[in-house]
Formats: sequence, C-alpha cells, structure tokens
Amino acid sequence: MSDSTGVTMEANSNLASSNRTSGIEGSYIRTIEWDMMNKTKFFPLSMLSSFSVRCCLFPLTVIKTQLQVQHKSDIYKGMIDCAMKIYRSEGVPGLYRGFWISSVQIVSGVFYISTYEGVRHILSDLGAGHRLKALAGGGCASLVGQTIIVPFDVISQHAMVLGMSAHAGAKADINPLGIKSWPGRSRLHISMDIGREILRRDGFRGFYRGYTASLMAYVPNSAMWWAFYHLYQDELCRICPVWVSHLFIQCVAGSLGGFTTTILTNPLDIVRARLQVHRLDSMSVAFRELWHEEKLNCFFKGLSARLVQSAAFSFSIILGYETIKRIAVDEQYKHQIRW
Repeated sequence: MSDSTGVTMEANSNLASSNRTSGIEGSYIRTIEWDMMNKTKFFPLSMLSSFSVRCCLFPLTVIKTQLQVQHKSDIYKGMIDCAMKIYRSEGVPGLYRGFWISSVQIVSGVFYISTYEGVRHILSDLGAGHRLKALAGGGCASLVGQTIIVPFDVISQHAMVLGMSAHAGAKADINPLGIKSWPGRSRLHISMDIGREILRRDGFRGFYRGYTASLMAYVPNSAMWWAFYHLYQDELCRICPVWVSHLFIQCVAGSLGGFTTTILTNPLDIVRARLQVHRLDSMSVAFRELWHEEKLNCFFKGLSARLVQSAAFSFSIILGYETIKRIAVDEQYKHQIRW
C-alpha cells in the first residue's frame, strides 16, 4: 500500500469518527493531522503567527508578573492600576520590558508544536482516543518547551520587574540582583547584565532556577489545556448549529480551555514566578511564604490578569494555529476542510 493511500484511509477514518461524534451533517475533517500538512508552509507561518500574537499581548505578561511578585498589594491594587502606573512612569516601553529575550519562545514554540503533533501521531498509531492524545501531547510538548525556554524566562522576568522600583516602597525587594537601570540604558545591556549577574552568583544552574516549579506549573497546564480544548470543541460542535464557523468554535474552545486551566494552576504559577525573581531556596519555601502572606488569596493573586492573558492568548493562538493548518493542508484534503 502506498503512503498516500494510507494517509487517505486515515483521513477517512478520522472523518467518519468526526461525523459520528459531531452531530453535524456533511463530511469534513475536524482535526487536521500532522501528516496532512505541508511542513514547509506550516513552520514559517507558525513562527510569524506566534511572534505577532506575542507582540500584541506581551504587556499582559509584564502586568501579570509584576502582580505576582509584589508583596500582597503594596504596589498595585489590581491589573488596571498596574497598567496605568507602568504607562505613566515608563510609557509603552515599560509594558515591553524583557520582550526580546522572551521572544526566544518563538523558537521553543517550534519544538513545542513539533513534539505535540509528533506525540499525537505516535499515539494515533497505537489507537488512542483524541482526548488522550491531546493530554499526553500537551504534557510532553511543555516538557520540551520549558527545558529550552526557562533560562530566557528567568532573565526576562528579572527585566520585567525592574520598573517596579519606581512604584515600590522602601521595604519592597524587587531588584534582588542589584541591576542598574537608568533612563536611556538599552534593554540589551540590561539583559546582558542580568545574565552575567546570575552566572556570577549561581553559575549555570542559576538559569534553571524554578525549573521544577515551571514543569509543575506548565506541564499540567499544557496537558489540561489541550485536553479541555478538544473537550469543549466536541461539546460546542454538538450543540452549535451547522452554520456556525468551525474555526470560531475552535477559538472559543481554546479560550474556555485557557480559563479552566488558569484557575486550576494559578498558585503554581505564582510560586514559579517568585522562585525565579525573589531567588528563594525551594518550592516549599515559596509555598510557605506565599501562604503566610496571602492565605486563601494565593488562589486569586494576579488571577484577573492571568485570565485575561490566557483567554486572549488562547483565542489568538488557536486562531493563528488552526488557520495556518488550513492553509498548509495538502491539496487532497482541502475539499474536506471546513472554515
């Protein structure tokens, strides 16, 4: 049997399964699989989409990080107050602190999506269900992505919180590395100083401070996000009229998945941020300090910013990701793709 015949049979199987579960008349492929796409189109467009989304939504990451690392509500009262204070004191550049270092995530994103789709493809051969494939693929993808990005994330977060000194009281420790940041100093020089200081104090291990916390926060987050994404997509396809755009359903499903996982993993994300910025010794120390400061409020600290960020990122990423998959799909499947 030729490869193309095997792929076509797999697509027809996927199509039949889709028709059985969706409750929507008409034949279409609900999930575009890895072997249905032209990778030379997919990867460049995927990187461009990721960079564009990051450019638009990065200020939410800065706001979220500054809210998470502050002591109680000593500096900012909430998301809007944080945004206004940053803008008044530093202008738009203040909302993009650490952007270029963080943009390395575009490269890690290629490894992330390759791992996700690769694991799904392997599990498809083993006969796994699509939700299990999404759960396992999302977890493995995050493990690979975090291993690549954590050093850059550490530097980026230190750069993000430097601007807090303009709003902080005397007791606030928001620059534990003692980095000098005067007006007119380039972001590149600041980032290089942060990297050198981390290397001087902690050696190479310092760039992986909070790595375990990152895995504990992001691996379950990624696994659950993809699983919830497919769960919500299935349910929305079942209840929505046939004329509703399938791409719109996927974007809404992504946002709902983002909301759900953000609420479930918020305390872990705060611990990760504090470990990396406040240079705490361990996760247990970070948890005890967070509980001592916030009590039950630790479940909600910075949650509004994370929910807005997660919903916006999830909607935008799925809009770009699923659109690019439709553009990159091989010609033989285009007539079975529904927008």
